[in-house]
Amino acid sequence: MMAAMTTEELFREDSALLHCEATVLALEPEGIVLDRTVFYPLGGGQAGDAGVLQTADGRRIEIVDTRKQKAPASAGTGAILHVPAPGAARLQPGERVHALVDAVRRQAHRRFHTATHLLCALIPHPVDGCSITAGYARLDFHMTEPLDRLSIQAGLDRLVAEAREVRHRWISEQELDANPQLVRSMSVQPPRGLGRVRVIEIEGVDLQPCGGTHVDNTAHVGALVVTRIEKKSAATRRVVLGFEATP
Repeated sequence: MMAAMTTEELFREDSALLHCEATVLALEPEGIVLDRTVFYPLGGGQAGDAGVLQTADGRRIEIVDTRKQKAPASAGTGAILHVPAPGAARLQPGERVHALVDAVRRQAHRRFHTATHLLCALIPHPVDGCSITAGYARLDFHMTEPLDRLSIQAGLDRLVAEAREVRHRWISEQELDANPQLVRSMSVQPPRGLGRVRVIEIEGVDLQPCGGTHVDNTAHVGALVVTRIEKKSAATRRVVLGFEATP
């Protein structure tokens, strides 16, 4: 039986890292598997990265999405799939590539994802839905009270201006079990079985399990706007963030 292959996830330790050298492990129907990558795969509400894989002979394989492998196959369950654009040049297992993430898309994801953690601090209710893209972010809060857009905007602006440090660390699964209040999401639970869980800490503001990419300081979130607040159901309020207000 072929041993399961995994992809070393460089983005977990350094969200600002945009490129790396890697070796092609396998070519799956859903995408290209590398031994290591800076590409973040779709998960935890955050969209996958895009970018290019460059070969030594000058070929450029456009990557339009990145995903975790869902089912066991020749690449194994820990593999990350780099989804190539239709008609892209074909690689071979064992080939070396230079993996390069789309920097603009990654930075948008980092800004929006950190901003959603700031929203969690401003709105102390469980989260039952999340979407983070390069164009907007939204959080759905399990609550019945109305929300005021102007006060949330003021709170977001304040936390950005305070320039709070954002850092990640790892805690044991036992520590998480002893502190269940750290988990804010009702729909996405931290992955289990590795013995440890990654948490994001915004100094004096927020601490919760998260595997996504973030800025290093709230000042780097920059100018984001609460574009709208919606009542999605009797017990759900949606907050949407964007780069500029919608009409």
